[in-house]
Amino acid sequence: MAMSLISRGTHWLLLTCVILVSHICDGFYLPGSYMHTYSTRDEIYAKVNSLTSIETELPFSYYSLPYCTPKGGIKKSAENIGELLMGDQIDNSPYRFRMNVNESVFLCTTRPLSEHEVKLLKQRTHDLYQVNMILDNLPVMRFANQNGLKVQWTGFPVGYAPPNSDDVYIINHLKFRVFIHEYEGTGVQIFGTGEEGMGVISTPDDEKKASGYEIVGFEVFPCSVKYDPEKMAKLHQYDEVPSVNCPLDLEKSQVIREQERVSFTYEVEFVKSDIKWPSRWDAYLKMDGSRVHWFSILNSLMVIFFLAGIVFVIFLRTVRRDLTRYEELDKESQAQMNEELSGWKLVVGDVFREPNHSKLLCVMIGDGVQITGMAVVTIVFAALGFMSPASRGMLLTGMIILYLFLGTGAGYAGVYLWRVIKGTSEGWRSVSWSIACFFPGIVFVILTALNFLLWGNKSSGAIPISLYFILLSLWFCISVPLTLLGGYLGTRAETVQYPVRTNQIAREIPARKYPSWLLVLGAGTLPFGTLFIELFFILSSIWLGRFYYVFGFLLVVLLLLVIVCAEVSVVLTYMHLCVEDWQWWWKAFYASGSVSLYVFLYSINYLVFELQSLSGPVSATLYLGYSLIIAVAIMLATGTIGFITSFFFVHYLFSSVKID
Repeated sequence: MAMSLISRGTHWLLLTCVILVSHICDGFYLPGSYMHTYSTRDEIYAKVNSLTSIETELPFSYYSLPYCTPKGGIKKSAENIGELLMGDQIDNSPYRFRMNVNESVFLCTTRPLSEHEVKLLKQRTHDLYQVNMILDNLPVMRFANQNGLKVQWTGFPVGYAPPNSDDVYIINHLKFRVFIHEYEGTGVQIFGTGEEGMGVISTPDDEKKASGYEIVGFEVFPCSVKYDPEKMAKLHQYDEVPSVNCPLDLEKSQVIREQERVSFTYEVEFVKSDIKWPSRWDAYLKMDGSRVHWFSILNSLMVIFFLAGIVFVIFLRTVRRDLTRYEELDKESQAQMNEELSGWKLVVGDVFREPNHSKLLCVMIGDGVQITGMAVVTIVFAALGFMSPASRGMLLTGMIILYLFLGTGAGYAGVYLWRVIKGTSEGWRSVSWSIACFFPGIVFVILTALNFLLWGNKSSGAIPISLYFILLSLWFCISVPLTLLGGYLGTRAETVQYPVRTNQIAREIPARKYPSWLLVLGAGTLPFGTLFIELFFILSSIWLGRFYYVFGFLLVVLLLLVIVCAEVSVVLTYMHLCVEDWQWWWKAFYASGSVSLYVFLYSINYLVFELQSLSGPVSATLYLGYSLIIAVAIMLATGTIGFITSFFFVHYLFSSVKID
């Protein structure tokens, strides 16, 4: 009996180890994606995403153009909040692939094109709209030659307009190449070929090995072919047609013209590949310009060491020396020295005087803590591989969820600072409500204004009314209560006490040759210097449709940015105190927060010089609106980092002084 129990326990222990080992072996798979294996002749249907263009940045539904529709009708795929906000609209399509079967297939012939459809097709072609197709969660890839270089694109154009012709031609024949890897499992069997694949650990008695094919690449070569509509009208969907070579002669291409009937066909070729399933995204995530990233980091390190040297001098040579001299004097000498004091020691009775618009400062600090926490956690998870590009919209969805649940930290930080400044908890509810509404309110106003533009242009990028209600419900049911909870906890926390008393009459600030705000705004150039190279890659990812997946670099840049913001703010605060300027609160915030001004100006520079093809005031307004949201978020986050560091620096500085 005992041996039986031991044997059974050993069996379960080994099975548990096998499961753990299998999970470790699969650990390098991108989270959020599932390995699907297909048998020969298994049917796989491609999906289509919104039509996109770098010319207009206005996405449109795939079926807004006269394309072939599936037999069972158009069905939308389940989308998360991030996909909806990004303007993705993923639908099913009639493009059918049979695993490991090369074929040339007829799809459909349209009815005679109307004047509106012709105008729409020509407009989408001139605006360089791309068709985005997905197979087994892989975007279709296209290679083109530009100036002798092989350029990689995702998607294929709606049509093309030759430079020496007034006609516009539609892309109606697609040559697909699907790369597959033959899978042979040992001890692990994969069941299911649908969207939700699942792994099952096989028992020792099961001698079967999992086998099948995995899709590891998806390429397309688009072209335009003129068919005889009378012959094509006799065919049914998925009937075989002869393979065609893409014509170079424009007379053999399908022109877009009124009353013209367009026939759509496609070819599929399956190619065996040595690329394994976990590495199939490598072709999309090739990190171009890694040296530039390293240059950015080295440049940031130089700025950090320079500022660290200044802070070191301030602490060890100036502050410490003054404090040591002061503490060595007797009381009579201290009294005499108090009359001869200069610099930061003169503002000891005013340095902790309540700043102007103290409530607004507390609100912005609270929102800054929330945004900073969201950014740090998101980038850390993304750097660890939990934000897979295979899970579309997951990054934005994760950011929204994190922001909602970090409301507790925002309320706590804002109310805590309010109590430190006021010395009482009175009014904490108003502060908490303001924190919950300030940044979301700014975003809501900007997005609503932009949404009216998108609605007016009938773009699929417009946020649906239902999503508005969902976002408002999430904000009101999660973020607001958590912010109020954080504010309540802030009233119960023990606050930092000022080390010196504040005089009843404010000290006059000496006149300066130049305005202090000039120095504050100039300080933002140093944090911007650590950020702008990575900012270029991020903007290219957002507006040029490129993948951004170098979150390891981004995490390092974020850490360097935090250090630079803290150092810049401390140095600027000390410089203002040395010239007897005790109004340091807002200046400490904007010393590092002013980096947002340079981010917004750089966004305008990017619009002018990198997005030269962006056409129309609507597209430019959308770009500037989204850039303004990003700039406000950066201002709140970096300003909060600088302010908190400066506050503790000032508190430490004056807690060491024995001036009554």
